[in-house]
Amino acid sequence: MSTAQELERTIGQDVYDVEGQKVGTAANLYASDLSGEPEWVTVKTGLFGSKESFVPLAGAHAEADGLHVGAPKDLIKDAPRIDDQGHLSEAEAAELYRHYNLRSTPRNTPDGRGMAGLNQDAAAGQGPGTTAGKAKDRKGAGREELIRSEERLRAGTETVETGKVRLHKRVVTEDQQVTVPVSHEEVRVVREPIQDGRHGAEIGDQDVEVTLHEERPVVAKETVAVERVGLDTETVREEQQVHDKVRKEQVEVVDVDADAKHRKH
Repeated sequence: MSTAQELERTIGQDVYDVEGQKVGTAANLYASDLSGEPEWVTVKTGLFGSKESFVPLAGAHAEADGLHVGAPKDLIKDAPRIDDQGHLSEAEAAELYRHYNLRSTPRNTPDGRGMAGLNQDAAAGQGPGTTAGKAKDRKGAGREELIRSEERLRAGTETVETGKVRLHKRVVTEDQQVTVPVSHEEVRVVREPIQDGRHGAEIGDQDVEVTLHEERPVVAKETVAVERVGLDTETVREEQQVHDKVRKEQVEVVDVDADAKHRKH
């Protein structure tokens, strides 16, 4: 199991079940009142993180991609619905132990309180038997700690429809000019002398006709396919800057005794 500090760094990161399936996002850590060690983590599941389930940290470990727990996804999503109010009662803890089939161990403090959230506000009304907002030192040296949290901007992408393009064809009329070779017949007079002219030739009028021919252009049209036109898409990668406001907690030391003395004067 990872250390408390490593587990705290997974808040806001993805949570994966025992088979490596993503379950949701880590929200809060809950620590034992007796040991001060984290024992439960609340995981936001469902659409937009609308549901929150308690998951045991037994066997859990922090990785670079988030928190890996030892429970299956279905068991986590069917966990009892308990409000994340910064503290678990003994009855609530027992119900969770039964659901995850874990052995229940005594974890009440003398005032009868159960377990408290590690990263809830210390001023939320918890008594001395809880560790809301604090974690006890392992060696019991009396060291008190605060868990400082901050929001981090996480940006992703989604695919949206930006428009439609339609491929349409229409008929247009244009003039074309084609050169066609043609031929025609012309008349010319051919004279050939007659050797040894015949005797007894008659003199008179006579006509001889010759039929002339010519070629004329004939226009005909036919439809032929000339090209195939289609639409295709390609992905163009670019970078865009996104910005938003994030919150973070700041820690300061307040001298309570000095404030009391100042008020007395």
